[in-house]
Amino acid sequence: MSLKSERRGIHVDQSELLCKKGCGYYGNPGWQGFCSKCWREEYQKARQKQIQEDWELAERLQREEEEAYASTQHPQGAQSLTFSKFEEKKTNEKSRKVTTVKKFFGASSRAGSKKATQETSLNPGQLGKERGADNLLRDLKEIFTPPWELPSPTEEVQEAKAASPISRQVSIETDRVSKDFCDFLKTYHKPGQEIYKQCKLFLEAMHHKRDLSIEEQSEYTQDFYQNVADKLHARWKVSPEKVEMAMDQIEKYIMTRLYKYVFCPETTEDEKKDLAVQKRIRALHWVTPQMLCVPVNEEIPEVSDVVVKAITDIIEMDSKRVPRDKLACITSCSKHIFTAIRTTKNEPASADDFLPTLIYIVLKGNPPRLQSNIQYITRFCNPSRLMTGEDGYYFTNLCCAVAFIEKLDAQSLNLSQEDFDRYMSGQASPKKQEPESWSADMCVGVRQMYRNLDLLSQLNERQERIVSEAKKLERDLIDWTDGVAKEVQEIVEKYPLEIKPPNPALAAIDSENVENDKLPPPLQPQVYAG
Repeated sequence: MSLKSERRGIHVDQSELLCKKGCGYYGNPGWQGFCSKCWREEYQKARQKQIQEDWELAERLQREEEEAYASTQHPQGAQSLTFSKFEEKKTNEKSRKVTTVKKFFGASSRAGSKKATQETSLNPGQLGKERGADNLLRDLKEIFTPPWELPSPTEEVQEAKAASPISRQVSIETDRVSKDFCDFLKTYHKPGQEIYKQCKLFLEAMHHKRDLSIEEQSEYTQDFYQNVADKLHARWKVSPEKVEMAMDQIEKYIMTRLYKYVFCPETTEDEKKDLAVQKRIRALHWVTPQMLCVPVNEEIPEVSDVVVKAITDIIEMDSKRVPRDKLACITSCSKHIFTAIRTTKNEPASADDFLPTLIYIVLKGNPPRLQSNIQYITRFCNPSRLMTGEDGYYFTNLCCAVAFIEKLDAQSLNLSQEDFDRYMSGQASPKKQEPESWSADMCVGVRQMYRNLDLLSQLNERQERIVSEAKKLERDLIDWTDGVAKEVQEIVEKYPLEIKPPNPALAAIDSENVENDKLPPPLQPQVYAG
């Protein structure tokens, strides 16, 4: 079987990692193959189209109601009562349509949701007099206008901020990140003050958007990133390097606080996908490096150590809270993989070698909450990191590796469907590949003999390694004992022990002691005659 046919199932052309729109940036399966920039453009086009359709629908319904009202003819005596009922019905219909549209798209600001609450509490007759077609279109526009596009924060937002502050659990990490963020912004002077203010407003807005879908919260966060980066570039003329540093610190500051609310939320199927991927990886425990054409020899001690480090990095990704830190774990894992390949082959590793090895590392490590971490990075990471650079390249390859594992079949591993099904069900396990030097007509007994000799050779090597390690341990223990004895001897010589004779015990006054004779005689009582 040729090397080309073996790699046919897992080879991914590097052009497939790029955005399918041809912009040159890295694409992402979570964005339907687009990069972050192109996906936002496509999303905004679809969103604007939907908004336009809703506006047209609202206008059409408004015209129909006005025409129905104009064509209504009633006697003079009953006109007042009938008109009042018609106004009430008209107002209820308007309120229902506006509320439905707002619930469908979700309010983009606290002002929109507060206004909707006030509208439902107003008297229907009063609402019908105050609302019209222009108000309806203005409300729709207010729903989809990001808050930072407004000229200044409204009094309503300030009131909401004072009434319901963000409640978060104070932790050591949160306090540390806050202090580091404030210290970092001091170097930016006036732009730093504006950045801090924008971050506080953003966190407050996100606090009121928890009832929205995670996709809308992600879109809101990406808009915030883009808006702050544009202001740093255009308004304050900050250099690209300092803009990148500022965006990293902003992401760390806000995502440390939002992590427990936006990571694997209950409203999504992230947890269900995590369990499905873990179950799938456990079922594929029998996959060998030879099936994936992994150019890594774990029998080499240096390679084995590097593989363990790569697995540790990909597992450690789940313990991080900031998307950039999770990406750093992926990047570190990928660099360890390239080191293992280079050590095994004694030559630079290629992209065709990297992806199969990454798949093998994921299968061997089975990282916890893999899909949740990928989705979290996709939704809330600074988009510039996912579009270019080594972080974006390694993350895109990880997404491809997970997609390959989910769709892995017999053809991908160059197995028959029968063998694949037996391995998946646990009825059988792959046999060890036989040496190519054996001829096809070799006797079965001779083959078994060679297998036994090979096994004995391996056992002998393991025994020799154990004996060598045991002798090394014995030498270390002897050296340690000698070292301790030497240190004790040096201390004794430096601080010698002097044994002094015991002091004589003090004798009691009434005891028979020669020293008592030296005492003066006791006083004798004297008798005086009266």
